[in-house]
Amino acid sequence: MFIGEYGHSVDTKGRVSIPAKFREELGERFILTKGLDNCLFIYSMDEWSILENKLKQLPLTNRDARAFVRFFFSGATECELDSQGRIRIPTNLREHAILEKDAVIIGVGTRIEIWSNVEWQEYNSDENLSYDEIASKMAELGI
Repeated sequence: MFIGEYGHSVDTKGRVSIPAKFREELGERFILTKGLDNCLFIYSMDEWSILENKLKQLPLTNRDARAFVRFFFSGATECELDSQGRIRIPTNLREHAILEKDAVIIGVGTRIEIWSNVEWQEYNSDENLSYDEIASKMAELGI
């Protein structure tokens, strides 16, 4: 399981270090794709396979389902770590996540998210998140 929050820099070649605690669970190859909320998602190959199977089950006749599948698959790329534990993030994905210099890498259970530090701070601002409201909504979902 991926947990924790780590700050890293994006170098001039678009590379970012993946936290050492995440590397073993990721494996040699993994999938990097567009995420929701202006971030990027990283899935181990096993988790990607589970998500891929769920997405294949969505009805082709449903416009929103087609859009969602396109969003995830069109941005997906297979990655592997270099000898220093870094990945190169393609330009289109850096643009999607508004990644320039400082990144925040977080563990979210079955996936890793890469955020621009600015976007992460904005997302976590008091104006955007009301933890009491979120807790109330989670209670409605049975959590």
